[in-house]
Amino acid sequence: MKFVISRNELSQLIRKIQNIVPQNASIPILSHFLIEADEGELVFTATDLVVGTRCRVPAKIYEKGSLSVPSKRFFQLVKELTEPNIEMLAADGEMVEIQAGSSRFRLNGMDKEEYPALPDLTSAVNFSIKSESLKEMFYRTAFAVAKDDNRSALTGVLMRIQNSKAIFVGTDGKRLAKTEMPIALDSEFSGEYILPIKAVDEVMKGLGEDENATIYLTEDKIAIESSNSITVTKLLSGNYPDFEQVTASPYEKKLSLHREELITLLKQISLFTNDSSQSVRFSFVPGELILTANCSEVGEGKVSMPVNYSGDKVEIAFNPYYFLDILRHSKDETVNLGISDAFNPGVITDSTESLFIIMPMRLNDD
Repeated sequence: MKFVISRNELSQLIRKIQNIVPQNASIPILSHFLIEADEGELVFTATDLVVGTRCRVPAKIYEKGSLSVPSKRFFQLVKELTEPNIEMLAADGEMVEIQAGSSRFRLNGMDKEEYPALPDLTSAVNFSIKSESLKEMFYRTAFAVAKDDNRSALTGVLMRIQNSKAIFVGTDGKRLAKTEMPIALDSEFSGEYILPIKAVDEVMKGLGEDENATIYLTEDKIAIESSNSITVTKLLSGNYPDFEQVTASPYEKKLSLHREELITLLKQISLFTNDSSQSVRFSFVPGELILTANCSEVGEGKVSMPVNYSGDKVEIAFNPYYFLDILRHSKDETVNLGISDAFNPGVITDSTESLFIIMPMRLNDD
């Protein structure tokens, strides 16, 4: 195998797939990239046996072939090289030679036959979707996924297919984000797929603009393919919470909030909370929203903004950081907030199909 490739293109490709490689691989070959040289392009594969990615990049191929290289050492070397092009050569055996200008290196690889193959998707149900739209669906829901939870289902994004729609949901039990879009699948087809957050992050990195992505669905795996890459992931097991019941809960009062102004005020008032008391009191009085926080270790803060509210005084407490996350992943100059009382969740919507739920916190006495 012999090829020449632009250092910049090689570096960008490796950055896309480097996070797939496990930190402490249980099987040594998993700490490697598989590189395959074929008709005018290189194919790089990385996998941790749960999530796998294959990316393609144009290159000048002199001899076809394949090899495996240790990902971390190879990436570090590529970053330090300064020549615009890199030449690589692999003869028989497991050694690869790397040449950049007058510099030459030899790097030990492993038997490429040991590298795990990505699954065959020829029999999978599939449909196409605009890459930009899919990226938006993940962006609006992945932030709400639990970072660490003994309920594995909460550590992924749910994609539910029903009635020719794809519904995406992320939740950690304290907040929930839901959005949906129409898809070109028969209305009788249905299914639920929980994607690990690592796979979602990798898919978002690989999706470009002004192109379509193809989603492949199997019973225990899902794959998402764009113009030059494909990511395959095993699905998380477990039952996802009944989000329909939560999102259908009625609320008595609805008002609009200026999104950027509220973001600014929440950043200010959150400075008066601490790790053990991440709670801000939202007091709605006619024409005004008052935000207050009181922390014995820090002090107290009070800010306010005008709102279109005219009812009786209502008070409810929210985690300011969760509320900020929702506002950052919303759109529009103003968002809508639905509330009932201090004990029921708040519902935040904008002009899209997205809906966000935030659970209330206990109101502390001032």
